[in-house]
Amino acid sequence: MIEKNELLAKLPKVRGEYKFAEPLSKYVWLKVGGPADVMYFPEDKEDLQSFLQNKPAGLSVFTLGAGSNLLVRDGGIGGMVIKLQNDNFKNVRIENDTIYCGAGLLNSALKKTVIENSLGGLEFLCSIPGSLGGMLRSNAGCFGSDLSTVFKKATVINGKGDIFEADLKDFNFGYRHSDFPADWIVLEVCLKFEKKDPKVVREQIQANDEYRQKYQPQGIRTAGSTFKNPEGYRAWELIKNSGGADMVVGGAKMSDMHCNFLQVSDTATAADVEKLGHNIIAAVKEKTGVDLKWEIKIIGRE
Repeated sequence: MIEKNELLAKLPKVRGEYKFAEPLSKYVWLKVGGPADVMYFPEDKEDLQSFLQNKPAGLSVFTLGAGSNLLVRDGGIGGMVIKLQNDNFKNVRIENDTIYCGAGLLNSALKKTVIENSLGGLEFLCSIPGSLGGMLRSNAGCFGSDLSTVFKKATVINGKGDIFEADLKDFNFGYRHSDFPADWIVLEVCLKFEKKDPKVVREQIQANDEYRQKYQPQGIRTAGSTFKNPEGYRAWELIKNSGGADMVVGGAKMSDMHCNFLQVSDTATAADVEKLGHNIIAAVKEKTGVDLKWEIKIIGRE
């Protein structure tokens, strides 16, 4: 880990805030993982742009979204972790058939706008844990839709501080995938919608919420779906039929309600989570010949 004084001497002055050796477990849903060498919370896009234009050469940068589908290893993350936490990154505006959402806006916060303005086609987004910027990287989805089905364009900033627009062709969206350059940071996401009867929008959102309450674990420390569904298969069935549903490593296990949801206890470490996942992948491979792929993103030092 880089020493605070060594880092501080190299970092540009910002209007936002730096935090050193900041525990990343505070910012991810699993509540495990080590610290960031330094975290940066920009005040606004101009502050972020100035930082990127003046940051030390060779400083690695990782942008942390809502942390809903992320595992940070116990050794933490080297270099800089950026989090767009300020309200300046959570703005929302509607123009014609398009809604413009700041990258830091949580999907749960989007729900009120979708209901109040009868924004049809966006109902599925309201039940996905996470932020709009993070969803773009993974092309998150549920209930038969994903972000690519409603995406129009995004405003992004690259590692040099250049701000520009990117559209559908720039991302090559696939199942839980996009070709998202590592040094891009999303500033704003533009989504299309169609006006619907307000009652229909409310009922669809309610139905989605009720489905999750009935079939997916709530109120536990989890990162959502742990593994992607391989083509032609359902991950939870592969896990159950291979004995993975009953596996436990330290404080990590699979949910009794849905065995593709990995959950952790207060004693869990990131190493427990990662080892359990690898054990399940191996069991499924041995039993079925199918290769499970992580849906959770894993990052950091062991």
